[in-house]
Amino acid sequence: MDTMTEFREVADQPYGYLQKLKDQTGKKMVGYVCSYTPEEILLAAGAHPVRLFGTKQQIHLADSHLQSYSCSIVRGVLEEGLSGRIGFLDGMVFPHTCDSIQRLSDIWRLNIPFGFHSDLVLPVKLNTPSARDYMTDVLRKFQNDVGRALGVDITDDALQKAIGTMNAIRQSIRDIYEIRSQYPRLMSGADLYTLVRASMMMDRERLAGMLSETVVKMKAKAAGEKPDPSLKRIVLAGGMCNHPDIYPMIEEAGGAVVWDDFCTGARYFAELVAGGDDPAAGIAERLIRRVVCPAKHAGLDRRAKHILRLVKEQNARGVIFLLFKFCDPHAFDYPDIRKSMDEAGIPVLLLEMEDPLPGEGQLKTRFEAFLEMV
Repeated sequence: MDTMTEFREVADQPYGYLQKLKDQTGKKMVGYVCSYTPEEILLAAGAHPVRLFGTKQQIHLADSHLQSYSCSIVRGVLEEGLSGRIGFLDGMVFPHTCDSIQRLSDIWRLNIPFGFHSDLVLPVKLNTPSARDYMTDVLRKFQNDVGRALGVDITDDALQKAIGTMNAIRQSIRDIYEIRSQYPRLMSGADLYTLVRASMMMDRERLAGMLSETVVKMKAKAAGEKPDPSLKRIVLAGGMCNHPDIYPMIEEAGGAVVWDDFCTGARYFAELVAGGDDPAAGIAERLIRRVVCPAKHAGLDRRAKHILRLVKEQNARGVIFLLFKFCDPHAFDYPDIRKSMDEAGIPVLLLEMEDPLPGEGQLKTRFEAFLEMV
C-alpha cells in the first residue's frame, strides 16, 4: 500500500483505524478539538492524540443540548460523543477557545462520562510579558493532570522525544506545502487535505516516517517540473476546512490552492518547538509564537498582516475565506481582514459554510465567477 492510499483510508474510516490502533498498542485515545492542544504532552504520557472534526451523520441527539445557532462543528462533535461512535476515547481535552467550545466542554462533562476530562485554560492575550510564564504554568499543570489521569509519570526525557516526533511531523508537512506551492499539480488539493486530516489521527511515530517519505517522493517529482503561470493561485483562510470537495471545484475552475490559514492546515504545523532544558517552556514558546486564531489576541492587525504576507509570499492572486455559519470569532475577525485585503487590492471571496455544503452547482458558479475576476 502506498502512503497516499493509507492516508486516504485513515481519513475516510478514522474510527475503524483508531479502534484497531488501540487494540494493537493498548494506547489511551485522547480526543481534542483545537490545534492549541499540546500533543507533545499527550504523546509523552504514552497516549494517542485524536483530532475531532465533527460528523458525517445527521445531527439529532446534539440538538437537545445546543441552540440552533451553534456551529455545525460543535454540534457534530457532540453528536459523535452522544451517539457512542467515539466510545473508544479514554479522555477529552477542551482548550479555552471560543464560547461554543467552552460550553461544549460543560455539556460533555455532564452527559458523556467516559475517561478523563480536561479544560486547558490557556491565556487569551499572548503579547504581554506575563503570557509566556502563564502559558508555561498552564502546560505544567496539564502535564501533571494528564499524568495523574493516565497513571504515568511524564518525564522531561519523554517530552523531549515527543517534541522531536512532532517537530519532524510539522517540518515534513511544511515541506510538502512548500513544494506543492511551487508545483501545485504534484498533489491535488483534496490529497493535501486528506494528508493533513489523517496526520491528526495516525500513529505519530509511523506518521513521521510516512511524511518524510512523501517529501522525498515529491522532491524527486519536482525535479522535472516547471511552474505553471496559467494557474490562478489562491490562499484559503478561515477556521478549518471540513470539505475536501471544495478543492477540486476550485481546480476545475482554473485555480490552485497554494496555501491556507486553517487550524487544520498551516496553523497546525506553524513553528517548531525550540530545543532547551525545559520542554514545557519550549512548547509554551511555540504556542506564543505561532500564528493566532481569532480566539487569541496578539495585536489588532496581526492576523490581517499574516494573511497579507501569505498572499505575497505565495504569489497568490486572491483569498477565499471559508466562514462556518455561526462562528462568531471568525465573523468578527473578517471585516478587518477584508478591509486590509481591499486596501492592498487583493480580491476576496467570502463563503459561508455549514454541514452539509450548499449545492455543488451553486458553489462551482461562485468559484468560477471569482476566479474569472482574479
